[in-house]
Amino acid sequence: MSAKRGLDAQGYIEREGSLGLVPAAFRPVVASARDRVLDVFGGRLHSAYLYGSIPRGTARVGRSDLDLLLVLREEPTEADRADARTLDGALDKEFTRIDGAGTLLAGRAQVLSDLERHDLGWFVACLCTPLLGEDLAEELPRYRPDALLARETNGDLALLLPRWRERIAEVTGVAGAGGPQEAALRPLVRYMSRHLVRTGFTLVMPRWNGWTSDLAEMAEVFAAYYPERDRPRRAAQLRKAAVLGHEPVGDRAVLRSYVDDLGPWLAEEYARVHGVKDPRP
Repeated sequence: MSAKRGLDAQGYIEREGSLGLVPAAFRPVVASARDRVLDVFGGRLHSAYLYGSIPRGTARVGRSDLDLLLVLREEPTEADRADARTLDGALDKEFTRIDGAGTLLAGRAQVLSDLERHDLGWFVACLCTPLLGEDLAEELPRYRPDALLARETNGDLALLLPRWRERIAEVTGVAGAGGPQEAALRPLVRYMSRHLVRTGFTLVMPRWNGWTSDLAEMAEVFAAYYPERDRPRRAAQLRKAAVLGHEPVGDRAVLRSYVDDLGPWLAEEYARVHGVKDPRP
């Protein structure tokens, strides 16, 4: 593990990623995304950001997805969301080197709001790489890996679990058995695996006093710092989820274990240790 633990000399979380770290194989994807974003959103766009493995320089051809955050001058509309889905589909179709594209939308006022200061604001300031427009990180504070950040980033797992169960039911109910269902389940396994590993990590993040986006490192930090008697079992679950976050399988049993066992346990522990995230509208 890095001695700096993702912090600068003053103990603040350093911003990860840069356009200079984008692997050569993904530079055409990033260039096309930049052009397409401008074409689609034009004057509605305030700023655009990359996040995830591509700007961190750890992306793998055919395995990594392209992650974009677009901040609009006004709050996103349903038409904006439809445009984002069209954008994602076009990039995914054009570039086989990515395993899908995903675009998040937010309004400038939302990013800078007090409610989002330690969630979406922190995400922009620390985990996003500027691609277009004015960087909102300049209007946001610096962040430490403390209990407030832990609560406001991952303290809503209990609210997410019912939605996850619904999504699992929708996918397994629509997709047929075998290959089609497995293909439909893999994105859910990847998403939920990553989310649970990050939740486990931020549960102990203030004690570790650092930040990392590496799933394997997150799982190891949890294993080292979680003090309870059932740590070996939960550490094994987090390590397995870290692997599935990179190499997902279309297995409904994995998802059921997340929403019936690991997820509820993490949600309960999170509420006990850090409290519950401030509710959103």
